[in-house]
Amino acid sequence: MKRTLIALGLVGALAACTTTSPDVVSRNEAQRLSTVVDAVVLTTRPVVVDGAQSGIGGVAGTVVGGIAGSNVGGRRESAVVGIIGAVVGGVVGNATERAATREEAVEILVQLRNGDRRSVVQAKASETFAPGDPVLLISTGGKVRVARAPVFAPAAASAPGNS
Repeated sequence: MKRTLIALGLVGALAACTTTSPDVVSRNEAQRLSTVVDAVVLTTRPVVVDGAQSGIGGVAGTVVGGIAGSNVGGRRESAVVGIIGAVVGGVVGNATERAATREEAVEILVQLRNGDRRSVVQAKASETFAPGDPVLLISTGGKVRVARAPVFAPAAASAPGNS
């Protein structure tokens, strides 16, 4: 039982390591030139990004379930229960990985200056967007994220004779 809990904990920890948050930049995106396009938010809506099923959870669950099941009963029973434990463990491990990697997100529909429209789905982050907000579409390595456009105050005009 102790091994089962440890393995499920490891599966959960590995699954939690992935993120699509626009506040987190992956190592391979650092120090890369990105393309930036101005846009305006048209609408936003909450969505859910379905969890990943890389197979790690299923494999870990299968191993743990098989080991746990094989420790039950005598020689004959342990083989049967080990197989059942492996199947059940694989199903539970897969479901655990999928649930652990599921994310709350937002779909942002924007309009570019040339009139084209784009939709971007990204994980909820520290920034929130409302219709009419000026934003930037930042593209790096095939991935796009939406960020609030900086607002610049016009520089104060210098008074005559203060050169």
